[in-house]
Amino acid sequence: MVALVIAEHDNGSLKGSTHHTVTAAAQCGGDVHVLVAGSTCGAAAEAAAQIAGVSKVLVADAPYFADGLAENVAEQILAVAGSYSHILAPATAYGKNILPRVAAKLDVAQISEITKVDSPDTFERPIYAGNAIATVQSSDSVKVITVRGTGFDAAAATGGSAAVETIGAAADFGKSTFVGRELAKSDRPELTAAKIIVSGGRGMGSGDNFKLLEPLADKLGAAMGASRAAVDAGYVPNDWQVGQTGKIVAPSLYIAVGISGAIQHLAGMKDSKTIVAINKDPEAPIFSVADYGLVGDLFEVIPQLVQELG
Repeated sequence: MVALVIAEHDNGSLKGSTHHTVTAAAQCGGDVHVLVAGSTCGAAAEAAAQIAGVSKVLVADAPYFADGLAENVAEQILAVAGSYSHILAPATAYGKNILPRVAAKLDVAQISEITKVDSPDTFERPIYAGNAIATVQSSDSVKVITVRGTGFDAAAATGGSAAVETIGAAADFGKSTFVGRELAKSDRPELTAAKIIVSGGRGMGSGDNFKLLEPLADKLGAAMGASRAAVDAGYVPNDWQVGQTGKIVAPSLYIAVGISGAIQHLAGMKDSKTIVAINKDPEAPIFSVADYGLVGDLFEVIPQLVQELG
């Protein structure tokens, strides 16, 4: 058996999601290869070759791979798919856009957002907003899988010495073109990669009140997040949303402020190593998953906490 990991990258460097996916691929048994499809992407390929556990890196370099268009990357995967028992990609917007196309063309069932590998053909994945774990077994000859990064440790970025092989680029699919991209700019850590996250919910009351959390985040070097209720109310931008329909995170420390703890939010953060909840309602569901809970008025508690941090 040989597993193929589809690298998520920006041509110059790998995204952290790739390292988590390599760990999942290694647990499937057999060798692990990584496909880097990009444009002038030699640096990303070299980074992939250094990941511990990777035995080969395939590089498909062409101008039309520059922006990671799903149609083109899927065609490249299909060109090499016959050599692999497992094809895995991160369960990010990138992987979720590509692998369903691959699964459809291969006429196999995709296995989505796995959090554990039980055996080469059996996997675990969350269902019902994370309230249950389904064990699924695939009899398909090729397993097409997206990997929830929070379920797997990241493979070491160094220590590997994989061979790098340049392969022929699949033809430009020609049905889509890259128009543009708007990137949110922030001095804070990226939400899905942050080790500490401070999140606010509907209890913040307004967008202006979210500024109360900024000194706390600054003290801790944290990213800032929010519940869907806060996002839907227009308090903060969509890219702050943590939850089933937002971003799935698992930082070392997650501080939930004024968040009641709807199951959709819990699904996005309950794998955090340590959860601290601050809410004035002692019956709030967030306390059921919190390691530490503080019942109190956030408008009094947060300034006191910032002061204690110095």
